[in-house]
Amino acid sequence: MSKIDSWLLPDGIDEVLPEQARFIEKSRRELLDLYNSWGYDLVIPPMVEFSESLLSGFGSDLDLVTFKLTDQLSGRMMGIRADITPQAARIDAHSLNRQGPSRLCYAGTVLQTKPRAPLESRTPISIGVELFGEAGIGADIEVIELFLKTLETAGIDEVHLDIGHVDILRGLLVGSKLSNVQESELFELLQRKANAELDAWIAENITDSKLAGWLKSLPALSGSKDVLAEARSCLAGAPEPVIAALDQLDQIVDALSNQSVTIYLDLGDLAGYRYHTGIVFAAYKQGYGKALGNGGRYDNIGEAFGRARTATGFAFDLKSLVANGATEQQTLSGIYVPSTTDTQCDDMVAQLREQGERVVQGFDGQVPNFKEINCDRQLVKKGDQYQIEKIS
Repeated sequence: MSKIDSWLLPDGIDEVLPEQARFIEKSRRELLDLYNSWGYDLVIPPMVEFSESLLSGFGSDLDLVTFKLTDQLSGRMMGIRADITPQAARIDAHSLNRQGPSRLCYAGTVLQTKPRAPLESRTPISIGVELFGEAGIGADIEVIELFLKTLETAGIDEVHLDIGHVDILRGLLVGSKLSNVQESELFELLQRKANAELDAWIAENITDSKLAGWLKSLPALSGSKDVLAEARSCLAGAPEPVIAALDQLDQIVDALSNQSVTIYLDLGDLAGYRYHTGIVFAAYKQGYGKALGNGGRYDNIGEAFGRARTATGFAFDLKSLVANGATEQQTLSGIYVPSTTDTQCDDMVAQLREQGERVVQGFDGQVPNFKEINCDRQLVKKGDQYQIEKIS
């Protein structure tokens, strides 16, 4: 391998250099402080766990993006986390074992075998919250409001909030006796909104005329709140879980009416269909081709840990969040101090650092490049006193 090749990183693996790292860390602290102010406790799960724990409740979706290795101590298979949500569920179920609602937040790097989308990082910094132990719609509303507050704190405006409900399709399919293969085929066609292919598939696989009509209507049931009235008409006579899902969407939209966000309802949205169990949501920004963050309810995940707890939450990639946030970035200011053995200077440096100043100590013979070391001032001695002067 050439010297040049030795510096290359694998595809999808990126590093964060000082200037961007400062803004990412600043945002991380601000967001964790925000979550704390809402009552969410910080947890720091391990980077690796036994794979059966990491993959609990998420099935093949997460299995395909999880790096696996053999634990040399136990001989068991371990996984490097590709998502922190299952870890938070394990912590809630066993490490904390709280009886009432439990609010947790986290921020940490995850590793994925392949990017979620083209040109996306395989090492995103996942930051988010999980709310366990509350089944009411109030939990969903709180989580979505905090989701929007996260975007506001990150300096992202003109947000489009997409909201769906996976129980609409699940409710329609109750009693349909579709096989897993058929359900996957239907899922894929609805996700692509491939109407012509969907109609052909329904004609071949669905004998119930009512169900066929309901399924054909799903791709078109998207838009503003008005689409809920249209859905009640198109899905008239549908099973009770479908009507309950529409009622929940009504409540969510009403609760968010005071938010400065454009709400888009998509009743055929099946993001996370295999593990979500209710409301699902995602945020989009004009000019950015994928979701900034997403979340939803996933009540089934706790069963794998022997303690079924209702759950809802969201996650963002912090690096993407910062890249799409407010672009005004101030240059870091610092004070350069030439090399000296003067104890008076040492005392001055200690005081400045205690005051929160960035102080860069020079070395013998160093000719400083003030731009490289991010210093806009220097400490100079005038007579028997030290003074701070601007660097011209």
